[in-house]
Amino acid sequence: MLRWLYDRTMALAGHRHANWALGAVSFVESSVFPIPPDVMLIPMVLAQRHKALLIALICTVASVLGGLLGYAIGAYLFDALGKPILDFYGYGEKFASFQGRYNEWGVWIVLIAGLTPFPYKVITIASGVTGLSLPVFLIASVVARGLRFAIVTALLWYFGAPIRDFIERYLGLLFTLFMVLLIGGFAVVKLVL
Repeated sequence: MLRWLYDRTMALAGHRHANWALGAVSFVESSVFPIPPDVMLIPMVLAQRHKALLIALICTVASVLGGLLGYAIGAYLFDALGKPILDFYGYGEKFASFQGRYNEWGVWIVLIAGLTPFPYKVITIASGVTGLSLPVFLIASVVARGLRFAIVTALLWYFGAPIRDFIERYLGLLFTLFMVLLIGGFAVVKLVL
């Protein structure tokens, strides 16, 4: 089943609408969606190495725009939308104590969350709720998300076929590792908040 999913994703990565799908996933991941855009980014770069820079740019722009949606949810719709999203992920109760310290370290929090598997949507909403300076949020988001996607695509572009062979050989192990990191990121957030 996992092999079929991988093969199907690789086939879709070369589809003429793949860039739009990647942009959509990157956008919603930054505000509400729990799955990172890497699930599309990686196969797209492996399938179309010559478009690696464009793929990284699509991820970055869409992610930052999605981050603005998360910021708006936090700033304008926190009670109606933001609080239920944070409650869904289990962050609601600890969020109040987090608010006070957030703006003091906000730029670093956005940078770290944007570069790591930490759930970025929590930070985008938190930035809006706490009123983190919008220019600071935007600059930190562009730098962090840009670096994150550029590093991933550069490594995939540079190593190309050997990385693809490695992924195909160890697909089950890599999937397990990815899930551990994803769940671990949520667990770290629970501990921090």
